[in-house]
Amino acid sequence: MFGCECFYWNRASEFYPLEPQPFSLPSPIPRWPQGKGFATGRICLGELEVLKITNFESIWRCTPLRGKTKGVTFYRPVKIPDGYFSLGHYCQPNDQPLGGFVLVARVVAGTRPEVSHIHDSTSDSPSLKRPLHYTLIWSMDFDHDECGYIWLPNPPVGYRTMGFVVTDKPNEPDLEEVRCIRADLTETCETCDMILDTGSIFSKYPFRVWNTRPCKRGMLGKGVSVGTFFCSTSLSPDDELNIACLKNLDSTLHAMPNLDQIHALINHYGPTVFFHPDEVYFPSSVPWFFKNGALLYRNGKVKGEPIDSRGSNLPSGGKNDGEFWIDLPEDDDERNYLKSGNIESAELYVHVKPALGGTFTDIAMWVFCPFNGPATIKVGIMNIAMNKIGQHVSDWEHFTLRLSNFTGELWGIYFSEHSGGGWVDGFNLEFIEGNKPIVYSSKNGHASFAHPGSYIQGSSKLGIGLRNDAAQSNYFVDSSSRYQIIAAEYLGDGVIIEPHWLQYMREWGPTIVYDSRSELEKIISHLPFFVRFSVETFFELFPTEIYGEEGPTGPKEKDNWVGDERC
Repeated sequence: MFGCECFYWNRASEFYPLEPQPFSLPSPIPRWPQGKGFATGRICLGELEVLKITNFESIWRCTPLRGKTKGVTFYRPVKIPDGYFSLGHYCQPNDQPLGGFVLVARVVAGTRPEVSHIHDSTSDSPSLKRPLHYTLIWSMDFDHDECGYIWLPNPPVGYRTMGFVVTDKPNEPDLEEVRCIRADLTETCETCDMILDTGSIFSKYPFRVWNTRPCKRGMLGKGVSVGTFFCSTSLSPDDELNIACLKNLDSTLHAMPNLDQIHALINHYGPTVFFHPDEVYFPSSVPWFFKNGALLYRNGKVKGEPIDSRGSNLPSGGKNDGEFWIDLPEDDDERNYLKSGNIESAELYVHVKPALGGTFTDIAMWVFCPFNGPATIKVGIMNIAMNKIGQHVSDWEHFTLRLSNFTGELWGIYFSEHSGGGWVDGFNLEFIEGNKPIVYSSKNGHASFAHPGSYIQGSSKLGIGLRNDAAQSNYFVDSSSRYQIIAAEYLGDGVIIEPHWLQYMREWGPTIVYDSRSELEKIISHLPFFVRFSVETFFELFPTEIYGEEGPTGPKEKDNWVGDERC
């Protein structure tokens, strides 16, 4: 048992901060159109059926007396329906609303039964089994009234543990508290988002807690997040964790929304995309871009070919081999007209796909802009607008809504920021008109952000980077009404007819290499001596894509089309 003067442990006291309150969206979730398994509250994974539990009781709360973190609380799921079994406990930071979940499971009727006694010989391989016993992983013990213990369930041979169990007493937990899962019904998982690190405060007995997620994710991934946490006393967890996630063995993906439900979800949650008040390079529809002068070039040919409004004369399939590219018209007036875009014609291009083994739906919304403007570089208090650095013909940006297939609730949004991005939970979004989030598109570069402000991509420590300014304005696109579903592969052939231009796998702009070194040398020469860099060091502070004009590939060539979002 370890004592730690840096922490206090609290279950109920008027002197300590209140427990995190449950998060709910601004408006009630509507009744969705009828379907099969979507938003029914339960999902069949094959032999197992799972429910999402969001009701918890606090077991153990830890808060540092000093340090940046506000600590975490460990919770036990409650109000579990009869016949379902807990798979582990839940943990989250204290400085955010209570908004997580854990899954509970039961055996689907007609499959191998669950046996509560580990030595019962009625079945050689039931889906669920009690743990053999528990191993104490870590504890804080001041006295028997304010202490906490974290236990790892030890599974029988051929079974995996889904999560840890937390108690406020030193006694080993009841074997009925959780169930272990037969190994073939599980997938490997990995850590993400560290939520507690006592090592930065009390290095003698370091203890770290992470969220977990399936290792294999994306449209084809079968791994299902259980919602439990992983903890370790080592600096970093092993490559293979001693807990696992579930696997969806039901190939029908019956919990995914049908077409009517997809439209209802977009109508209800479709974000309003605000462009900067000083934006000059606006979005447009793809057909508008083609009809107003975009040209298809082929390697070895001097003149470009006009593109049909549907893109029907674009080469389909293949790979980005440099044989074809799209460019603006040669006439300067026509080029400038096309660069400006046409926000009146703009619409969001929607790709709907399963996530986390079909327990979530990802609605990826793609924004097309005919031109990406030059960058602004921030160096300390200086803001330097570039002439060419960062600009390129055509710009494909996106954000992704993640929706729970248990309820249809918006869980969070992934905001794409050039070559990076990240997830923002529902409680940290801005909303407009009910449950419609706001997405802010940055000036010139069209990266997506959850809040207005000036975001620096580079070295925040040095105050040097690519500047992304985002603000609300009168320029916006309401994706809840202005959208086109371009793909939803899981619905089957013929349900969604993918546009011809989506099959174009080459670049949507020419590759032009210019002397960015000379522009950066001018910047460096104007810096105070004590903050000057070599050109090579300065280059390393920025994304590589800003050093030459290279048109992007289309949505279907991006890694996140089939895979998960980067994070």
